[in-house]
Amino acid sequence: MAAPTALIVNYTRIQTLTSYFQHCRRSKRWINLKTVNRRSSFCQSLKRLELNPPLVHRNKACMCSLCKTRVFPYRGSISSGLKSLHVATVVSGTELARQIHKEVQSDIAKLVAQGNSRPHLSVILVGDDHASHTYVRNKTRTASLLGMSSSTIFRPSSVSQEEMLELIDKFNKDRSVSGLLVQLPLPEHINERAICNAVAPEKDVDGFHIVNIGKLCLDQRCMVPATAAAVWEIIRRTGIETVGNVLVVGRSKNVGMPIAMLLHSDRNHERPGGDATVIMAHRCTPLPRLKELASLADIVIAAAGQLFVSWSGVPHLITADMVKDGAAVIDVGINRIQDPNTGKLRLVGDVDFEAVKEKAGFITPVPGGVGPMTIAMVMKNTVTAAKNAPTY
Repeated sequence: MAAPTALIVNYTRIQTLTSYFQHCRRSKRWINLKTVNRRSSFCQSLKRLELNPPLVHRNKACMCSLCKTRVFPYRGSISSGLKSLHVATVVSGTELARQIHKEVQSDIAKLVAQGNSRPHLSVILVGDDHASHTYVRNKTRTASLLGMSSSTIFRPSSVSQEEMLELIDKFNKDRSVSGLLVQLPLPEHINERAICNAVAPEKDVDGFHIVNIGKLCLDQRCMVPATAAAVWEIIRRTGIETVGNVLVVGRSKNVGMPIAMLLHSDRNHERPGGDATVIMAHRCTPLPRLKELASLADIVIAAAGQLFVSWSGVPHLITADMVKDGAAVIDVGINRIQDPNTGKLRLVGDVDFEAVKEKAGFITPVPGGVGPMTIAMVMKNTVTAAKNAPTY
């Protein structure tokens, strides 16, 4: 399938070609002077961009077959409409997640039809962090909607690491459990790496086990970390070309690094990659250097997390003056800020969405972008684990 590209507007061409089109105010459509009611791809582009210049009445006119009124060719300047000509395609993670949900439901139906039990997702949740409880609730609710079974095991913040390891070992040996994840972050007295490595690699639906990370780096098939897989699927399903310059803002072992590995690797390997030229920025990258790198990138992936304290806060870290015209911008960040109008907390990303969408070719919103896709990829990984489970 040919990859769709962002619409790069040639203003001179529009100025010339608009003399061959007419705009009917009542039907709000552009029509061709020579072939009435036949809308070309150029005409459709104008409609998609919501370009609605005023009519300049001339002697020459024709009948609009949509509303039966006389319309006149537009030959005036369209400079007033230039600002609205470059608006990014907003990529809905919610819509893409629905596509994956249908695929997961189909896979579950096939598994059950073959006499297998439904996939089961077990989640271990430690402490009282509100965000973690929300994420886990969303995961288990989605699992239920897709036809999986799930269970959540709650443990207090005071739980010991030894107790956690024993619990994980129990689920590793349980054949009825297809996928197992431990919701992060964990209390400070627990070693997250030790916990992630304790989960059996074949049940590691978060993709954090050292074996899965190692296979990812070697371009082998594995459980890909869910957020990195979400970014990859957004890019792939949207048709964004990855052969070019990619800037990954953030180097975390669970998000930034796996995303970079997916994008830079060879697309002809066992686990196809993106053949991208990837540069990573992190908390030691000076802000002027970050701006320089972002201005050269065809794809910007903002996954700063809470590491960029030297950059005066993560929300809206990526601004419009940093982004190249027509670039794809994937916002992985989740930040809670106080709305100045309502006084309530609201979610924003690492990207200044309203400003950047005026320059970018593609952009993901927060919320409704990478978040729903991450949950969808956890579901997909759970089904993959169920398919690969050994039979006795």
